[in-house]
Amino acid sequence: MTDSNALDAEDRKIVTLARSARARNGVPEGAAVRDETGRTYVAGTVELPSLRLSALRTAVAMAVASGATSLEAAALVTEAESVPEADRTAVADLGGIGTPVLLAGPDGTVRLTVSAG
Repeated sequence: MTDSNALDAEDRKIVTLARSARARNGVPEGAAVRDETGRTYVAGTVELPSLRLSALRTAVAMAVASGATSLEAAALVTEAESVPEADRTAVADLGGIGTPVLLAGPDGTVRLTVSAG
């Protein structure tokens, strides 16, 4: 478990934004990513008949669509115990293999930090 109090302010911010997206939209996951300029992109799980995207992949897609060229960090709020490989790969595609991905529970407590890729 990662001490959430040990996170820097910017990492705490993306965890809080991801948690808010999950709660506000009533979806299984909330995610947020921070790009190279400090902008954040927040998303929830997308579950349509013709389109299904995890919250983290949706946040990465939003960053790309907005012109981001790299990522500094990502956060995923979920009940799951791990970050799916497809989500880590999407973060790595834009941020690089070492980009940290913070995994937090629904209460916002960061359980672990993994590297993208």
